[in-house]
Amino acid sequence: MRGCGATRQPRRPGAGTETSTVETLHVFSTIANAFRALQLDMGRSMTAGSTTQRAWQRMLSGRRLNLLDPSPLDVEIEDIAHGLARVARWNGQTIGDFAFSVAQHSLIVEEIFRAAKSDAPAADCLAALLHDAPEYVIGDIISPFKGAIGADYKAVESGLQAAIHIRFGLPPVAPKALKERIKVADRIAAYSEAVELAGFTTAEARRVLGYRRREKVGPLTALSPNDAKKAFLERFAILTGSGGTGSSNPAQLPGSKR
Repeated sequence: MRGCGATRQPRRPGAGTETSTVETLHVFSTIANAFRALQLDMGRSMTAGSTTQRAWQRMLSGRRLNLLDPSPLDVEIEDIAHGLARVARWNGQTIGDFAFSVAQHSLIVEEIFRAAKSDAPAADCLAALLHDAPEYVIGDIISPFKGAIGADYKAVESGLQAAIHIRFGLPPVAPKALKERIKVADRIAAYSEAVELAGFTTAEARRVLGYRRREKVGPLTALSPNDAKKAFLERFAILTGSGGTGSSNPAQLPGSKR
């Protein structure tokens, strides 16, 4: 390999033709790959004035959240609560006058999480409350379909989750042990919803969800979107304003008696 100051030796006519061709193809391939990368970067940095392709979502707060490169500055709890209260769990296939919302699911997960560890710090309880927060813009996609979509969905979800965490003073990525505790509460809530609201028999829910625990909450009754939003915001206010443990002034959720 030549250094920056090395001189090129003259090539004899006809010599090294095969090598030259390979080198040329390599250069063209490198340029093409760089151009594709540039196109991707440009797509992610498109301005709000574009009408043909965009990656941002306009919120009722007036914020414009870039889904591919989310900024914590564009995250507002009012937008999260409003969106989650209108996103249906189980693709809306639940009994009751209202869809069972992700906002209400999040409240129940946080309640289960808190009951399992009454001295949990408010920050941990807040992480539990916000565990599905990205769904306020990307919706609640059932697990089998998430698997079919693959890594791209997970990357978008993780980016949004990190921005949300930073916005509310949490680590961008929750510690593994905390994630596992939240997941336990999430699975208890999902199993309870499946049996109480989504038409699953106990045996079917255990088989399909791989649920091996005994815990279950209920009876469950879906809140209206407005009530779910209000309860979510009230719980958020408690967790971010208590200055102590998440068990301070706990909110009793309608239809979620243990």
